[in-house]
Parts: sequence; C-alpha cells; structure tokens
Amino acid sequence: MAVRYSLFLLERRAPGPGVEVRVAPWGAVKILDGPESDPHNLTPPDVIELDPDVWLRLACGITSWAQEKDAGHISAVGERDDLSGLLPLAR
Repeated sequence: MAVRYSLFLLERRAPGPGVEVRVAPWGAVKILDGPESDPHNLTPPDVIELDPDVWLRLACGITSWAQEKDAGHISAVGERDDLSGLLPLAR
C-alpha cells in the first residue's frame, strides 16, 4: 500500500505522459510532460525501474537519488532519468 500511495503522490506532483516510473510488482505511473508512447509501443521513451525498498527509501528521503543510482539500484533509460528534483515526496 505504501508503494502505491507514494506513486500516486508522485503522479499528482508531476502529471504527464513522458516518463514511466515502475516499482514492480506493486505499481507504475506515468509522470512529467514530454513525448508520449507511440501507438505501437505503449512504453514511453523514458522508463525508470526501482525495487520497492529502493523506491520507499527515496520517497521518504532516507537516501538520495545519487546514492541509489551510484549503488546500481536504479534502472533508468531515456533523457529524463533523474527524479531527484521530485523526491522526497514529503517536503
């Protein structure tokens, strides 16, 4: 429930179709303005994948985006692969 609610908060903070944030198996949201996915491929050009524990640490401000990225805990593809400006969620 914490993952789903925090993804909801992220989606409210930065609505848009440009970046897909995936926290498998609990949820995924599309955020930020930018190019949408093409009709043949439903995945946006920018995709960020995180494990639930990594996501919750970031959402709560326990660790930083740079720390998790440097540790190899974040898989990010595309030009907008840094959510540090949106995290932590409670600020």
